[in-house]
Amino acid sequence: MPGIIGKKVGMTSIYSAAGKNIPCTVIEAGPCVVTQIKTIEKDGYSAVQLAFGEKKAKNTSKPLQGHFKKAGTTPKRFLVEFNGFEGDVKLGDEIKLEALFAEGENVDVIGTTKGKGFQGVVKRHGFAGVGESTHGQHNRLRAPGSLGASSDPSRVFPGMRMAGRTGGDRRTVQNLQVVKVLAEENLILIKGAVPGFNGATVLIVK
Repeated sequence: MPGIIGKKVGMTSIYSAAGKNIPCTVIEAGPCVVTQIKTIEKDGYSAVQLAFGEKKAKNTSKPLQGHFKKAGTTPKRFLVEFNGFEGDVKLGDEIKLEALFAEGENVDVIGTTKGKGFQGVVKRHGFAGVGESTHGQHNRLRAPGSLGASSDPSRVFPGMRMAGRTGGDRRTVQNLQVVKVLAEENLILIKGAVPGFNGATVLIVK
């Protein structure tokens, strides 16, 4: 599962050759630096650790400063491990966008959804509410309704759809088409929406 780390820029739309308007998400992906290569002999599994995003040295711990210095790069903000890289990848190599992805292929995008805070059942679970209320519904329009039985079992069963914290969950959107790769600007345009706010960190994997 080779991939790259990126930052969600926002959404736009472009026209296809047939004149169809395609909604796209713009992601600034890479270049990422190889900061560690894990092997089965030493670590028990094989993976390649990539780093993305600049970070000030004064805000980086001394062990991490040594970790980045060993790879011959400046301190980075995000570290993610990927497996399945083909070819000879060495410590300190730059992994660029155009080396992994091509226009027309499908990718998976992993991100964290927008946090909505504490929300009621209508927004959180899509409850319809009372709808066309008539008599005596002055305070029941968005209420959750009955939560269960009364004296037996005298409790609310786990998993009941109720109000609570919404968003902020890790999500993977699969099989999104790569519409365009702008190698010089390190930008990739992916058809459809991806999780997260503008500026959020996302992972693009094959």
